[in-house]
Parts: sequence; structure tokens; C-alpha cells
Amino acid sequence: MIAAHVSLPNWHRLALLCLLLVLSLNVSAVDAQAPIHEGVASCASGTCHGAIEAATDGRILGNEYVTWTRRDAHARAYATLQSPQSQRIAGKLGLPSAVTAQICLDCHTDNVPAGQRGARFQLSDGVGCEACHGGAGPWLASHTTGKATHADNLKAGLYPTDTPMERAKLCLSCHFGNASKFVTHRLMGAGHPRMSFELDTFTALQPAHFRVDADYRQRKSDATGVHVWAQGQAVAVMQFLDNFIHSLDKHNELFPELVFFDCHACHHLMRDKRWQPQPLVGLGPGRVRLNDAHFLMLRHIVTRVEPALGAQLAQQIRTLHQATTASHQATRAQAMSLRAHVDSLGPRIAAHDFTATEMRGMLDAIIMEGQRGEDQDYVAAEQATMAIATLTAALENAGALSHAQTQSINQALAPLYDAVQHDEHYRPAQFSQALRTVRAALPR
Repeated sequence: MIAAHVSLPNWHRLALLCLLLVLSLNVSAVDAQAPIHEGVASCASGTCHGAIEAATDGRILGNEYVTWTRRDAHARAYATLQSPQSQRIAGKLGLPSAVTAQICLDCHTDNVPAGQRGARFQLSDGVGCEACHGGAGPWLASHTTGKATHADNLKAGLYPTDTPMERAKLCLSCHFGNASKFVTHRLMGAGHPRMSFELDTFTALQPAHFRVDADYRQRKSDATGVHVWAQGQAVAVMQFLDNFIHSLDKHNELFPELVFFDCHACHHLMRDKRWQPQPLVGLGPGRVRLNDAHFLMLRHIVTRVEPALGAQLAQQIRTLHQATTASHQATRAQAMSLRAHVDSLGPRIAAHDFTATEMRGMLDAIIMEGQRGEDQDYVAAEQATMAIATLTAALENAGALSHAQTQSINQALAPLYDAVQHDEHYRPAQFSQALRTVRAALPR
């Protein structure tokens, strides 16, 4: 899996950035039968997932619960709500407490309705097993026998986290939001961290509680890092557009929901004159522009799947940007059109077998566009940095880069991580210079 091909020491700056920004993830995975969530204690037996040490053989590691409770940030998501910072945010929003507010609990714990909570369920467990794998009530008994297949468990309600598209939907439900839970500009104004997510990188940053071996590959999806990244970008764009359209439909205030726009187009020093023409956007200076970081990455991906589709996507993205200066109606219509197009692209991306040549093409294109200025807004630079690291690892796994070449590129990535480590210190010129360093390290 992705965690196996990432050299974590080279990711420490980016890891710190991402984990400080967001410590939350939750999806209830409730089906029509409203499955009971039994609580993490139901998984913690030493004969199930609560062993101290990982097993050297067998189908599972056996220490998944211990890995989660000791090393996974999601286990501390509820505790985060008890911090002074969280209480200050709640106070500014007029809420009695962060630990009781639904808007906080929906992502910082497995906040299912009371009727779905089993005897050992506790909100204070944070984002536990069932927050990601679904309520265990329908499948726990058959799961513990070891006789049920993975397909049997899925049919009973286990969430398919091994499938990149489904995992992306689950993660993004909190790491970006959906119609029922969403970090708005008002929440960020009260002090909530900016939301940042990229599926491949965030998967790598959390400790793996599974072992990808022959048995795993036979039972489950074993997507490569580049497939996890590509499908994650597609779902991120879909979720952005779904939320954007939903916001347009319900918004009656003078200003739109600003969380959909590029924060750093406004949040930088007035003397820092950053604006430059961006052909893909086509907006003049002074315009508040949509946060299109995931759109930019998706265009690179789609161009490799089929160049004509990439060109079409680029035009649709530009048209959406242009529509935001015209009218609410035009913006919604174009967002709907783009959403339908991206939805049709999802299966093609999932089925595409990216070659080493295509991966190198994406890597070169991201670097070159960043140097030209298309990917130089902070969030786009952040996404580009994570993409470059993912593609480098994927090229090594594909045999297109030697280990020594990868190590050389990883060393060149250090200035890139420095450039995006702190958004308040970000400077496009520093990022552009770091891209040149990475490009120089790539074999010709």
C-alpha cells in the first residue's frame, strides 16, 4: 500500500503541516437498517485486534487497536475538542462547549444517533474503528469467526476502505465536508484550521494497520500510490462541486460561502503584490477566485488518460472561473456541467493503467506549470508538492527511477517542503526556485 513506498523522514515537514491542520475524519456509513455501532472495545480483544505486537503471519496484524490508540491522530480527535483552542472557537460561535456541539462532534468522533450506539460505545473514543469501517452490528459476529470473506463483510455493511474512490469519499466527508457537515468560512473565522487533504499523502501519514501481502491482494483492492492520488483528486473535485452547488442553492447572504475561494488571494500582506496572469483562470487582478487546486491536479491526470478530455476539462474550469464574475445563475449552471463531466471521468481514471511515461509526463507538467505560475497559489503549491512526492515514489516502484535517483530527488524535495510548510510564510518565488531544484534532480 502507499505507506510502504513513502520515506517518512523526507515527509516530516509536510506531515507536520497536514496533521496540525486537521485531526479529524468521520463517516457514519449508516445504511437503511441503521447499523449499531458497538464501540472500539468490541475490537480490542487480544485475540482480535488488540495484540501488543503485530503477528508475523496470518491474514491480519492483530495489533490494529493498539496501533490506533497509540499512534493514530484520529484516536485523539475527541480530546482535541477539550483543548483551550477548541473551547475558544466554540465560545466565538456562541456554542456552550465544543464537546457537546454537533457541528464539532460530527467530525471529531463517531457521532451516530443514540439509537445506534451499542452498550460499549463511547463518544470519547474519538474517530474509532466504526467511524471508518461502518457500524459493526450486522457483521461483527461473522467477522470474528474468521469464516466470512471480505465480500461477505462488505455485503453485511463493512465500508470498502480498500477502494480508493470510496476511501476518498469517506475521508473527504470530514477533511473537506459534505451537505451535512462542513467547515465554513465562519468556522475558520472563529479559529478552526484551514482544511487540507490529499488522499495518498494523508494515507501515508497515518500508521498502517494492515499488511499488503499476497493474501491481502487476493481479497482486496491493492491500488498503487498514483491511482490513490488520481482517484482522490477526482473525488475531491466532485465533493467540492457538490458542496459548492449546495451552497449556491441555499445561500441568501450578500457574500457567497467564502470557503470555496482561494484564501490566500486575500489573506496576505497588501504590499505583497502576487497577482500574475493565469491562462487557465482568465481572471484579472482583484478578483476573488475559486480554490481550484484539486482542479489543476485533475487536469494533469485527465490529460494523460485522454488529451482531448484534458483540454475539454481545462476549458470547463476556465468557464467556471469566468462565470463567477457574471451571475449566480451562470455559476451554478457551469458548476453543474463541470460536475457531470467529472463524474463521467471518475470510472475512466479508476480503470486507467498509468504507465511510467505517463507518470513522468504528469511530474514534468506539474513542475513546469508551477514555474510558469499556474500552480503558485499556496493551496495549489501544497497540492503540487504532495503530487510530486507521490509521482516520484510511483516511478521508483515502476522501475523507472533507481533507488539512488529517488534519494537524490527526495533531497531536492526538501526546499519544496520548506516553501509550503507555513502558509503565512509562503512566497511564490521561493516555491518556483524549489521547483527548479527538483527539476534539475530528475534524470533526463
